[in-house]
Amino acid sequence: MTHISDVAKAELHRYLQEGRDAMVWKLGGLSEYDLRRPLTTTGTNLLGLVKHLAGVEAAYFGAVFGRPFPENHPWMASDAPENVDMWATAEESSEELVALYKRVWAHADTTISELPMEASGQVPWWRKASNPVSLTRILVHVTAETLRHVGHADIVRELIDGSVGHRDDNDNMAEGNSAWWHSYRENLEKVASSFAGPELAARSSLED
Repeated sequence: MTHISDVAKAELHRYLQEGRDAMVWKLGGLSEYDLRRPLTTTGTNLLGLVKHLAGVEAAYFGAVFGRPFPENHPWMASDAPENVDMWATAEESSEELVALYKRVWAHADTTISELPMEASGQVPWWRKASNPVSLTRILVHVTAETLRHVGHADIVRELIDGSVGHRDDNDNMAEGNSAWWHSYRENLEKVASSFAGPELAARSSLED
């Protein structure tokens, strides 16, 4: 008889893997430059998201449950410089970081498969009141964080070359050609502009 916790684990694990796959898919076909380009004011970039998620999974499914990831990377240390895990250095290739991410998956998957959902762990960087934690909570937490960053990657990739979509075999987008999307966006802009205050009109006149 299948226990309900086993079903929940399998479903959460499936969504986590879908997020992992989508994250790597978002990198496909891009140059090293485009993979590293900071596309927001806070520097969000595709390769940095992969690097960050590798560190996230290594920590949460590793040391938290007394099963440390066997590789040591300076940027994964608790005393690493701020935001060093959110961008790739010149010495870190995309192939290297994607391969690391996949090795981390394998390590995390072992933890997920071998421990029961009620297994207890400690997250040193969380406040005392939030500990101990269960595998259930960590699996939910990491799945949510992964999918959040996949959303970031989706927008960053669109800014780079216009590519969008949920996954290779299902983009999950409305059907429409470039002319339809242009008209759609123009309509959104028209509606938004109807709510614009005097300050936006003044800004627009300065830009013109």
